[in-house]
Amino acid sequence: MKTFSLSLADTEATVALGRSLACSVQSLKHGIVAYLNGDLGAGKTTLTRGFVQGMGHKGNVKSPTYTLVEPYDLAQWQVYHFDLYRLADPEELEYMGIRDYFSQQSCAFIEWPEKGQGILQKADIVINLSYSKEQRIVSITAENVVGEKILAELTTLYSA
Repeated sequence: MKTFSLSLADTEATVALGRSLACSVQSLKHGIVAYLNGDLGAGKTTLTRGFVQGMGHKGNVKSPTYTLVEPYDLAQWQVYHFDLYRLADPEELEYMGIRDYFSQQSCAFIEWPEKGQGILQKADIVINLSYSKEQRIVSITAENVVGEKILAELTTLYSA
């Protein structure tokens, strides 16, 4: 597995990384499944906000803590932001038709993916966010070929 790591100085840098991920996905012309790991307040929703805005959304991007999923239906893409923190049983995902959310034209960002273990589609990338003093540290691991292509795009964007 390949990993891309980066220090993020502030909220703006976290949003910018999300936008860079959106550019990578758009250039690949292939949707993704991203698992987001990190403590409460680590920046999972902030990174997702950057991604959703990078895909063309103009409005607010809010946390789906109470709704389980926030859908964004964009011109060429569907983006789904899941927050499974309050999920009591993974079977609840089957009742909501979770499999219908995944396609080549959809991108799913899933916070607290371990709560949906055994039901969720496998991730293309796993994003780990943590704190280091005043900064955030992000580590993105490719889980398959699509994930490796995304990491190659990010490496190019951030080495320029």
